[in-house]
Amino acid sequence: MKFPDDAPVTPAKRDALKTRIATLGIDLNRVDEQATKGGGPGGQKVNKTSSGVLLRYDLNAELIVVKWTRERTRSLNRFLALRELVDEIEVRVSPETSERLSEFEAIRKQKDRRRRR
Repeated sequence: MKFPDDAPVTPAKRDALKTRIATLGIDLNRVDEQATKGGGPGGQKVNKTSSGVLLRYDLNAELIVVKWTRERTRSLNRFLALRELVDEIEVRVSPETSERLSEFEAIRKQKDRRRRR
């Protein structure tokens, strides 16, 4: 897989994702990409075009799979799926720096405080 430079996102977001990929040492050549058809509402356009993206990455004998079909363009779906894949890898490789885990922890603490009231 090559980096989705054609995605309609800001250059800052593109550079931030490239930095995270380099920091975690992810080899994009090992990411398996497959185009998929979207599901759910959307009618003919969703049913006829393969704008969704399915990414697979083998991380130390653990297969990480991310499917993204929310957007209408494949380039944007590819970018968002890659960002989600990087998040999943970061949770497994470096949990202390993962923003996603810190968000989950904050939500868990908030729910715990509400439960005690």
